[in-house]
Amino acid sequence: MPGLDATTAAEALSPAERRRGRRLAVLSHPAGMTHRTLYTEQLPTLALVGLGASEALVGLQRAFEPASQLLQLVALRAVGRVRKRTILVTGQAVAVAAGLPLAAYPWLAAAGPAQGPAIALASLALCAVGIVIGNAVWFPLLRSYVEPGRIGQFFGVLRTGWHLVLIAYFLAAERWLEAHPGSFGPLFAVASLAGLLRIALVARLPEADGAGRERVRVRAALRLLREEPRLRRYLAGMMLYGTARRTAVPFSIVMMRRTLDLADADVALTTAAFYAGGFASLYGWGRAVDRLGPLPIFRVAAFGTTALFAAFALGGHAAGAGTMVAFFFALAALNAGFGVADTQVLFGIAPERAPTATLVVADVTTSLAYGTGPLLAGVLLSLAIDAGAPAEHAYRALFLGAAALCALAPLPLRRLRAAES
Repeated sequence: MPGLDATTAAEALSPAERRRGRRLAVLSHPAGMTHRTLYTEQLPTLALVGLGASEALVGLQRAFEPASQLLQLVALRAVGRVRKRTILVTGQAVAVAAGLPLAAYPWLAAAGPAQGPAIALASLALCAVGIVIGNAVWFPLLRSYVEPGRIGQFFGVLRTGWHLVLIAYFLAAERWLEAHPGSFGPLFAVASLAGLLRIALVARLPEADGAGRERVRVRAALRLLREEPRLRRYLAGMMLYGTARRTAVPFSIVMMRRTLDLADADVALTTAAFYAGGFASLYGWGRAVDRLGPLPIFRVAAFGTTALFAAFALGGHAAGAGTMVAFFFALAALNAGFGVADTQVLFGIAPERAPTATLVVADVTTSLAYGTGPLLAGVLLSLAIDAGAPAEHAYRALFLGAAALCALAPLPLRRLRAAES
């Protein structure tokens, strides 16, 4: 592809360096994903609800990280001039520093319903920017370490580790919030410490020198969207499924707090169940994807999630804590399968010789859809509820829409097999 260096990072790294890269990736990923998850997903939603933020502001927060993915196109210009490892460490450091105000949550709560959410949102937005800068080079680095025939197993192991850590974290958070309702500061402080630990580990990642670095032009990277039909089909399926899931999850949390009257501790327990579902299924999904290929896994995961969202839309208004634990466990297990199949397809599309452009363009494109979904849903929910619609009916419509998007996801993906043959 024009604009990319022909020398591969995989070829430039020795087998020993690739093994060391895989080992450090597996060791550092739990810390990295703990920091990223706790500053971008369920915990910020709970914290914002505690500060009195509206559905629209919750949706806005969930859009920060996906919308910030556009910055990855800027980061592409640095690839080839600056080490990927340096970009990764810099992004992580920015994210850690930006998130520190959330560790002072009592101060945010004391600032009042106007200033508190505004300061929290600004902190979370800057944190998302740092995370995105680092993520621009994370998958390209992994691509240089992983063995082509073991992609599914590698990512099954990689993701299993951080799921286990987050299960332990949210079980501890459930007990903490039960004893100290609304006390989110220490929970964010632990997340910041995890971010610092990741910096110490990823600073040692191996990376090819000199000619082994890619030279990437943004215009050439964007041209992939026009020239690669397999990439377009892949992106269509990912956007349908991912937008549905990323829209449904935060508002299921808001629904638990504001409609089902569940406590913060109950929500933390359901979050632990979410990561338990991933932990219990990831390794099996990884082996299944390597053996059966991604397309059967896509269908099982997409149609299973469709049924789950539809059932929740029809009966979720009467759900208790136990039902929500089961819902999140099943959702995570299905999402884990879809995610492992997603990675195998994407790594197959991205050339081993120069993967960064393909990986970044795919991330940016899908993330824009992932960010638009929660933002649009939050605005529509706020408008509907403010206009007098029962909150139960508004949320039911949201989950039925998410079910419809999941059901459509396998359609563009089924053509990938024909394109590959």
